[in-house]
Amino acid sequence: MKLKSTVALAALALSAGLSMAQQGVSKTDITLGSIQDLSGPIAGFGKQARLGMMLRVDEINEQGGINGRKLKLIVEDSAYDPKKAVLAAQKLVNQDKIFMMVGHIGTAQNLAAMPVQFDKNVINFFPITAAREMYEPLNRLKYSFAATYYDQMRNAAPKLAKDKGLKKICTMYQDDEFGLEVMRGAEAGLKAAGMSFTETTTYKRGATDFSSQVTKMQAAGCEMVVLGTIIRETIGAIGTARKLGYNPVFLGSSAAYTDLIHKLGGKAMDGLYATMTVQNPYTDEASQPIRFWANKYKTKFNEDPTVFSVYGYNIIDTFAKAAGKAGQNLTTDTFIKAMDSMTIPPDMFGSAEATFSATKRLGSDKSRLSQITDGKWKVVSDYIK
Repeated sequence: MKLKSTVALAALALSAGLSMAQQGVSKTDITLGSIQDLSGPIAGFGKQARLGMMLRVDEINEQGGINGRKLKLIVEDSAYDPKKAVLAAQKLVNQDKIFMMVGHIGTAQNLAAMPVQFDKNVINFFPITAAREMYEPLNRLKYSFAATYYDQMRNAAPKLAKDKGLKKICTMYQDDEFGLEVMRGAEAGLKAAGMSFTETTTYKRGATDFSSQVTKMQAAGCEMVVLGTIIRETIGAIGTARKLGYNPVFLGSSAAYTDLIHKLGGKAMDGLYATMTVQNPYTDEASQPIRFWANKYKTKFNEDPTVFSVYGYNIIDTFAKAAGKAGQNLTTDTFIKAMDSMTIPPDMFGSAEATFSATKRLGSDKSRLSQITDGKWKVVSDYIK
């Protein structure tokens, strides 16, 4: 009878120990999950973010891991479809038992997947989207790194207008939440500076002809145009303006800060300004540390890195810093405690200092300006306060 009681108590203790174990953390490994677009409309971005993450994971593991644990990264494809993002989250959270979701790309995709994660106490760490919903409303399982489109344009639009002495500021934006965030941010910034839009015009997602919008802004005498556009629409709007002999100052958000703008749009894209938070890493960059990193990336993956490669790399790097600070007993709670006291200093890519707390889950709301000059993005301002 005594033996049976001892066995029962041992089984109970084992069961309790297993139930207390942290999902995704073993004696030897930490399992992370990420959802990227690997086959949909922004598959190029998703692939680049994935490779950036892989580079940092490999570096960390080569150096012995985090407190003796190696990182394991499992990436699923959403094809940029919120429904597929939910299925991917279910697999990662319930089947792969990930410790944390890192760098999930896309606003709608994150919003669809977060309930699956939060139900199992899985943190949504540094999603690749500049939407305010990534840190609002406040949730202990949300951490965001990207200055929002709203904040980017709230800061940049009045600064650029003032620096260039421009009075007639206009906007052309995509008729959806993304475009509205860009417009609202610029509108708020201009209002605080005692200015307002002279003209506003919109377009439907998927549009390819921007002649009527550009003609309208030209007729209004717009000296600067705030673009709530992504890649194809940025190129289309500026290309149309150039053909009409209309050359205002164009300002885009970080959605337009990509090497694809000048690679696909050519010489006509010279002069475009865009907000950005980290620098595009050209392999011939003047900065030796960035140049070394970019060539290391190219050697490993046989392609040039981009700003999305940097996003992926930095996401894993910041995770590693916080997980290391959390110590040997890595759990969701110890990670949150460590992360909420973190200050991330500026890095070689020019990121602004980021700070976090129990009530501040966006690392930094600052961005700076870059401009395409001779077919390359060049940083032209410090972080705008």
